[in-house]
Amino acid sequence: MSNPSLPSKKKVSGFSNSPTINIGSSSLLMIFVVLCLVSFATLSIASSHADRKLSTKVADHSTAYYEACNQAETRIAQIDATLFAYYQETASEEEYFAKAGHFLSFAIPVTDIHTLNINLEILYPETDAGGFYRITSYNLTPTGTLELDESLPVYE
Repeated sequence: MSNPSLPSKKKVSGFSNSPTINIGSSSLLMIFVVLCLVSFATLSIASSHADRKLSTKVADHSTAYYEACNQAETRIAQIDATLFAYYQETASEEEYFAKAGHFLSFAIPVTDIHTLNINLEILYPETDAGGFYRITSYNLTPTGTLELDESLPVYE
């Protein structure tokens, strides 16, 4: 006989008596938030790595450029000293230009694909304190070819 104070165990068709796991909406939301945070962290790390590589390249190129500029300024100072010596040795403007010439240009390599080109116009100074040259061009020019990465079909 059954006890009326105890609830009867009725078996509902299609359901078992085993415990079920209920995943609530808050758990699903937490899983989604964690996945978003992980993906944003991964993107942030990849972006910072690319930024570091780019800044290293820019710093290396800037250092090479300023070293080339220092070499160019040293060379211009040597040219200035030579022109001053020519000025003191010669008696006329024609003699001075016969020794020094009218134009002078030189190039200093910066990187494998860039060169610093300097062009000077030689001047005959009116006084000892006058300038012996005028810089007509001081520019960085490409000398090699760039190796393009064409592994992805971007423009097709």
